[in-house]
Amino acid sequence: MNELIKQLVEQAIRHQLIQPEDAVYARNRLLALLGEAAYTDPGTVDTASIPDILDAMIEQQIAAGQSAARLDEKERLAAELMDVFVDRPSTITSTFRRLYAESPQQATDYFYQLSQANNYIQTKRIAKNIQYQADTVYGEIDITINLSKPEKDPREIAAARTEIVDSTYPTCLLCVENVGYAGRINHPARANHRIVPLSLEGEAWALQYSPYVYYNEHSIILSQTHRDMVIDRQAFARLLDFVAQFPHYFAGSNADLPIVGGSILTHDHYQGGRYEFAMDRAQALHEFVLPDHPDVTGETLHWPLTVVRLSSSDASALLDAADEVYQTWLTYEDAEHEIIAATDGVRHNTVTPIARMRGERFELDLVLRNNRTSAEHPDGIFHTHADIHHIKRENIGLIEVMGLAVLPARLLSELKEVEQFITGTSQVAPSHQAWAEELKATYAGQDVSDYVRQAVAAKFVRGLEDCGVFKQTEHGQAGLGRFLETVSRQVAGDRR
Repeated sequence: MNELIKQLVEQAIRHQLIQPEDAVYARNRLLALLGEAAYTDPGTVDTASIPDILDAMIEQQIAAGQSAARLDEKERLAAELMDVFVDRPSTITSTFRRLYAESPQQATDYFYQLSQANNYIQTKRIAKNIQYQADTVYGEIDITINLSKPEKDPREIAAARTEIVDSTYPTCLLCVENVGYAGRINHPARANHRIVPLSLEGEAWALQYSPYVYYNEHSIILSQTHRDMVIDRQAFARLLDFVAQFPHYFAGSNADLPIVGGSILTHDHYQGGRYEFAMDRAQALHEFVLPDHPDVTGETLHWPLTVVRLSSSDASALLDAADEVYQTWLTYEDAEHEIIAATDGVRHNTVTPIARMRGERFELDLVLRNNRTSAEHPDGIFHTHADIHHIKRENIGLIEVMGLAVLPARLLSELKEVEQFITGTSQVAPSHQAWAEELKATYAGQDVSDYVRQAVAAKFVRGLEDCGVFKQTEHGQAGLGRFLETVSRQVAGDRR
């Protein structure tokens, strides 16, 4: 254990989590957490990564009977060990603000590197993900088979049945109370977690990074008040405020309704980061104007979902225009395209908004969404249909909307079976059978892994097309044109 302690301290110094003068203090805190009575310098030690050192420490603790082998206990100990090296929130905030005064990018670089070095961002687990890019009719999109989030240990599941935890603190996974929280059987360890306070439109918000980043600098922008997600004019204003403060980042929100929304609708939050998605590069199809907003450019995109893109050098004018598009969409109906705004007072129409800066111009994408269901499509008329569910059944949220597929871990083994079926006689899961037979019929001897990967991408894009309220067809685009004419008439009517 002494060797591992020395390695961890040396790596913390190397990653600038602590200074050399902090080494003795850090070592003694580690000894206390690990139940070690004394330390003897082991001399020169091998160098390993921080996640590998932590894993080795925890395994030694388990072998010695000093820690349970459950996943939640492992994560709790790892977070506590790394918290030894992480500054207090006030110090991190002070450093972030000092660097921000020099450059917003310097500030986020510092915070992102810190969040990786302190093992809050799970770099070792993220490296397990299968990631590739594929060419489609909409350009090159990103595919990820998500292997980073560990499955629950059977021992943890069993413990959860017997260990009664009567606590609602922290209220949810995104609340600010998670900073430094030790964790428990049904709540992840967050001892090494830090956030940076922000002000968006005069409200208290905060910036953190996702522990399982799906793209570069995948960040979460969260309200410091626990409240439901709402998409409205104020949400658009906050997104524009964020990209004005951090022009090298985009910021977007999941929709605020089930089926078309994200996985957490009970805490107001957005996502951001420093990444160019396929949708960012999508070709503009048609330009339109809003009579009251001559300084705002409107475009529709060649993209599987229905995107209204607005841009202007004037954030205030852009906000007004976006709100008018949104307010029109909230009550818009088009039975020909199965769009009904509400059923028995329950709303169906909403948007997925994404803000970014292009040079000196603000840009705001409003992706039109509708969460109606039907007997034919009980999971959603504008959700991936049943023939896509063997690849992707989960909600199509912000990240997928922009062209990055986050696919379930089960596909790792299932797609291998599909490859073997195509090139041989092995069987596949019934859910993949029809698709695998189609692929086998058109297989022409190319690299089978690449062939299946491209087919997965094509399926994913097909699923995105299901989510488009106005399809990329002549009929669908005519419907979108009628909606935009309605927006213009509504603007003109408001003016009169």
